[in-house]
Amino acid sequence: MARRPLFCTVLYMRRPVPTAFALALAFVLLTAGAADPAFAHGIVGKQDLPIPRWLFAWGAAVVLVVSFVALAVLWPQPRLERSTRRERPVVRVPVAAEVACGVVGVALFVLVVYAGLAGTQTEAANIAPTLVYVLFWVGLPFLSLLFGDVFRALNPWRAVARAVAWVAGRAGGGALPEPMDYPSRLGRWPAAAGILVFAWVELVSSSGGDPSTLAVLALVYAATQIIGMSIYGIEPWTRNADPFAVYFGLFASLSPAHWQDRRLSLRRPLVGATEVVAGPGTVALLAVMIGTTSFDGFSGGETWSNLAPDLQRFFVDLGFSQSQALEVAFTIGMLGVVLLVAGLYRLGIAGMRTIGGGADSTALGRRFAHTLIPIALAYVVAHYFSLLVYQGQAIGFLASDPLGDGSDLLGTADATIDYDVVGPNGVWYVQVGALVVGHVAGLVLAHERALVLYRKARDATRSQYWMLAVMVGFTSLGLWLLSAQAT
Repeated sequence: MARRPLFCTVLYMRRPVPTAFALALAFVLLTAGAADPAFAHGIVGKQDLPIPRWLFAWGAAVVLVVSFVALAVLWPQPRLERSTRRERPVVRVPVAAEVACGVVGVALFVLVVYAGLAGTQTEAANIAPTLVYVLFWVGLPFLSLLFGDVFRALNPWRAVARAVAWVAGRAGGGALPEPMDYPSRLGRWPAAAGILVFAWVELVSSSGGDPSTLAVLALVYAATQIIGMSIYGIEPWTRNADPFAVYFGLFASLSPAHWQDRRLSLRRPLVGATEVVAGPGTVALLAVMIGTTSFDGFSGGETWSNLAPDLQRFFVDLGFSQSQALEVAFTIGMLGVVLLVAGLYRLGIAGMRTIGGGADSTALGRRFAHTLIPIALAYVVAHYFSLLVYQGQAIGFLASDPLGDGSDLLGTADATIDYDVVGPNGVWYVQVGALVVGHVAGLVLAHERALVLYRKARDATRSQYWMLAVMVGFTSLGLWLLSAQAT
């Protein structure tokens, strides 16, 4: 008997593709035809590509659909969540190396605070904003993907808390008092709130780029983390409530490099994400991660440029000043995009519930929350790659003159940014490639989890029609944001 084509096999499994998927696919195809992509942050202008832009967008939609079909037919059993050999030990580092990393983290933190308070308040001339917004906020997700949870080793407030605990234990001649149990109902809500506040400072606040403001906020943040660790314990607080530790840790779960107890092990990419325990606040955190990055792209486009003045004018009429009204308008816009992302995910989860399985929406949403991690990283890469590649070079001359007072400590104060290090076409390839690879990875993780949760492979595949609709929707959003950037 002749074999059916792969796509026909998937459709034959029970019922047609749900309406939600059909609508999402139609939307991405319409987006593909209309897109005229540009670059995040307006660092470089539009470019002449050797391949038409619409072809990239159509190709992204096709890759997702083909990946879905291939997973349904060629991946009938879990390979990541039930892998018999999950990790291969490579090397164990000495305690001195861990201490040295902590010292480096503390030194960089002190540099940010000192430069912010003592240096020039010109954003481009002070090293603090570049360290915080470029190397820390954008650079560490890249490092986390490649080398695992590097922030855990560099985390300055964790290093300080561990040093204080060690000294106190020695001085007291015994064990320290047991910390309080971290409230399970609190989960990762503090981390979600912290990342949202940081994004607000970066994207909305009129003083978010002021070095002194960053320095003060860094001190407040560090004090908050140390107090939290002293009450609930260093590790429980770091795993759940330290916004940056949780943020970078989620990205590190995608990495083939895994650090634990000073031991480096290698594992299959994405395996770590299947081990993420999504407690309360995890879905909200991921929605914030994706939504704030999306708003950063959206706020640079024509649609927001036409909408923001009207919102600003509305709040001016209510009695706000011009700057306050603009901040309120941007706050509403950012929260709106975060809620849109959360709503799109919840819609997919609601659709999956129609397949059965007995789980309520909250439980099902948490079980598939890890599928959003590669999408969050894809958005970071797509929107900030050019910022890291170009503005990241500024650290060369800022390190020589960190306070912006005319010093030349390293002899590199006259260095400049080389905008030819990566051409416009190269940036565009990375942007689209990141979106496609990230969403395919999300599909893989969703397919794996469905195979574990549903007894029948057919039900697992049917449930993933809805997750495919979510991935197509996020791809559409990402491509539209790239196309909507102002030039």
